[in-house]
Amino acid sequence: MEFLLDPNLWIAFAMLTALEIVLGVDNIIFISILVGRLPADVRDKARRLGLGFAMVSRLLLLFSLSWVMSLKTDLFHIFSIGISGRDLVLLFGGLFLLWKASHEIFVEVEAREEDHAPDTDPALIKAAGARLFWGIIAQIAVIDIVFSLDSVITAVGMVDQIGVMVAAVITSVGVMLFAAKPIGDFVDAHPSVKVLALAFLVMVGMALTAEALDAHVPKGYIYAAMSFSLAVEFLNIRSRTKRLALQKASQA
Repeated sequence: MEFLLDPNLWIAFAMLTALEIVLGVDNIIFISILVGRLPADVRDKARRLGLGFAMVSRLLLLFSLSWVMSLKTDLFHIFSIGISGRDLVLLFGGLFLLWKASHEIFVEVEAREEDHAPDTDPALIKAAGARLFWGIIAQIAVIDIVFSLDSVITAVGMVDQIGVMVAAVITSVGVMLFAAKPIGDFVDAHPSVKVLALAFLVMVGMALTAEALDAHVPKGYIYAAMSFSLAVEFLNIRSRTKRLALQKASQA
C-alpha cells in the first residue's frame, strides 16, 4: 500500500483523469443527441448503457495493451501513406460520425414528418420502440469503440501503471455519467445548441478521418472553435430570454 503515498502516482492519476474527461466530451455529446430521440422514460437507461459500454470497452482495451499497440503497425500503404489497424478504425469511425452527424443536422433543420401514418397497435408501437432503443445503443457502441481506442492509446503514452489507467477510466466515466443528463437536457431544450453540437461532431469526424490518413489535426483547435461558438450562442440565449421576459412584463 506504500505506492499509494507516492505523489507522482496521484499527479499522474489526476492528469490522466482530466484528459479522459476532455477526450470524453465528444462522446457525451454524441450520446446525448442520440438519446434525445428516445422517449423520456428510457433516456437515463440508454445513457447508462452507453457510458457503461464506453467504460467496458476502454477497460478491455487497457487489458489488451499489446494488441492495442500492435494496431499502430502499418498493414499496407496507399500512395506512400501507411495504413495501420488503428488508422482503419479511425477512418471508418470518422466516416460513420460524419454521416450520422450530417444526417441528424438534416433531420433537425428540415424537421420533416414521417410520410406514413403512425402505428396504433400497442404491440407494434412497443416493437418499434425496442428497435429504436437497441439501434441507438448499437450506434453508441460503434462510436464508443472509436473514441475508446484513441483514449487508451493516449493513456498508454502518459502512464505506465495499468492500475492508474483503470482508476482514471472508471473515475472519468463516473464524472461523464453525472454530467450526461444535464448536458443532454440542455441540448434538447435549445435546438440551436443541438445544431452546434452536431457541427462539432462533424469536425471531430473530419479530424478522425484526417488522422487516419496521417494528417494530424490538434483537437485543441476544434475545442477552441466550438467553445467560442458556444459562448456566442449562450449570449444569444440570454438575450432571447431577456427579450421574452420584457415582452411578458409589458403585456402584463
